[in-house]
Amino acid sequence: MSQTHYKGFEPAWITKEAPKNSYRSIFRWGDPAYFSWPKENLYGMLKEAFHMTDEDFKKYDGSTGMEEVRLANPSKMSEEHLAAFRKIVGDDFVRTDDYARLSVAYGKTMYDVLRIRQNVIENLPEAVIYPDTREQIEAIVAYCSIHKIPVYVYGGGSSVTRGVECVKGGVSLDMRLRFNKVIAFNEIDQTITVQAGMSGPKLEQTLNDAQKLFGAKRAYTCGHFPQSFEYSSVGGWVVTRGAGQNSTYYGKIEDIVTEQKYATPIGNIVTSRYPREATGPSLNHIMMGSEGAFGVLTDVTLRVFRLTKENRKMFSYMFKTWQDGMDATREMMQCEAGFASVFRLSDAEETNVMMRLYGVDESPLAKLFAIKGYEPMKRSLFLGWSEGEKGFSKNVAKNIHRIAKKYGGMSLTGIVTKSWEKGRFTDPYLRDTMQDFGIITDTLECTVMWSNMAEVHDKVREYCHSRPDTIVTTHLSHAYPQGANLYFIFFAKMNTLDDYLSYHRGILDAIQKSGATMSHHHGIGKMFGPWLEGQMGRLEYSTIKTLKQHFDPDNIMNPGGTLGLDLPDDKKRFLK
Repeated sequence: MSQTHYKGFEPAWITKEAPKNSYRSIFRWGDPAYFSWPKENLYGMLKEAFHMTDEDFKKYDGSTGMEEVRLANPSKMSEEHLAAFRKIVGDDFVRTDDYARLSVAYGKTMYDVLRIRQNVIENLPEAVIYPDTREQIEAIVAYCSIHKIPVYVYGGGSSVTRGVECVKGGVSLDMRLRFNKVIAFNEIDQTITVQAGMSGPKLEQTLNDAQKLFGAKRAYTCGHFPQSFEYSSVGGWVVTRGAGQNSTYYGKIEDIVTEQKYATPIGNIVTSRYPREATGPSLNHIMMGSEGAFGVLTDVTLRVFRLTKENRKMFSYMFKTWQDGMDATREMMQCEAGFASVFRLSDAEETNVMMRLYGVDESPLAKLFAIKGYEPMKRSLFLGWSEGEKGFSKNVAKNIHRIAKKYGGMSLTGIVTKSWEKGRFTDPYLRDTMQDFGIITDTLECTVMWSNMAEVHDKVREYCHSRPDTIVTTHLSHAYPQGANLYFIFFAKMNTLDDYLSYHRGILDAIQKSGATMSHHHGIGKMFGPWLEGQMGRLEYSTIKTLKQHFDPDNIMNPGGTLGLDLPDDKKRFLK
């Protein structure tokens, strides 16, 4: 449990674990017994930005969700269908109670959290099924195809695009309970095959323990660490084309997957397992990113990597401006000296927040920045680490140092990076703490080329700041020689659904108008679906619609707006 150390007033932070059958246990992020609160200087910044006082932190802004889940809309699924599903998976693994249905209805975007807090309960499945084997999932999909029952999938539940929402009712397959086993480990090919419901931590621990579990010669890593790592699933990574924070070295999930198996309404699909081939269009890439609209992902084979944590070289630098940082990071990615693993550049506003979040502004470095001319709200923080073979890791770090120095970067050693690493998976816990008092935070991200990065950054942030009293941070991550991901995080005093949706849609409009992609790794889901055809183009998008018609002619797979596939034109956003 985290602890606060405020000198004076102590806000009414919630320190009580959410009851097991409560609304809060569903919308709250992560470990029920872990709590995190802003450092005192960050708390001061929030009060200043949102014109709040200590008095505002004595009482909660609306419901905290501690009450037991009780819904007014019971399941309408017939006993005939329920009996059929029980026959497939067992009597104990089909549920229609209130808690089970709500627990898989929403993901983790702020829109989901606000709805649950405000008791706006919608788009529930009629039944939740907990499969154990691929054969069970294949039987469920076949049955639902015959009876035209919508099928949704709940992996880790960390979707921020409304990807899991059961808009048309039907059934939701909850993969967390039983569908999370290792199927095969092959050290010769350096691959592992797992069920799609396996969580990130379980996969990583399995690979780290490969010598004990499989008699392997060494320990391995999955190389895929999204911020949602602790509460996301392998299947979720694959179907959304996700990326981990170490993707600059290990690659996005499409670089890691080698084989997939799907249960679809037209039959069971198995993709090729070979690392490279020239046998027509890649079915692996056709299925990745389909977000459950073509079928249910069952088994996944992934590349694995030798664990080389002992060879990490951590670094951090402060640049005088965001432009200096962009110029330096582009050269680092294009210098042909290999890539770092974690690779992250924060703009001026995010740098300001990070200085407070990690306590740097209270350290001796703060005075040194002032002496050297690294000014607040202008400077740009870069951090990361290299890894891999010892000589390779050392050489990457050496070239990053050389280039950073060329562009005026002040070395902060690896201290700041270590502080960031400690919070890389726990920072999301701050979201619920702040939202208890009406401060929301949410994220959107996109892909840019180096040539339009500055323009996208400026245009999207211009819209974000058109809303008064809003903190907007941006960082560059997941970098490539040709471009990178830009990740926008906004903090605002906001508690109405209409206000949130209007602002969120405006940011998506700004991203599309600026010429960036709608998403780099969060996926599209139902929330971003209206923008996808506008980004791709009508002819190009028609290819995706044709694939949907082929795999799922009756539209039972994740229907209701996923990838925008069944939206009417008047619900779509064409902005180019």
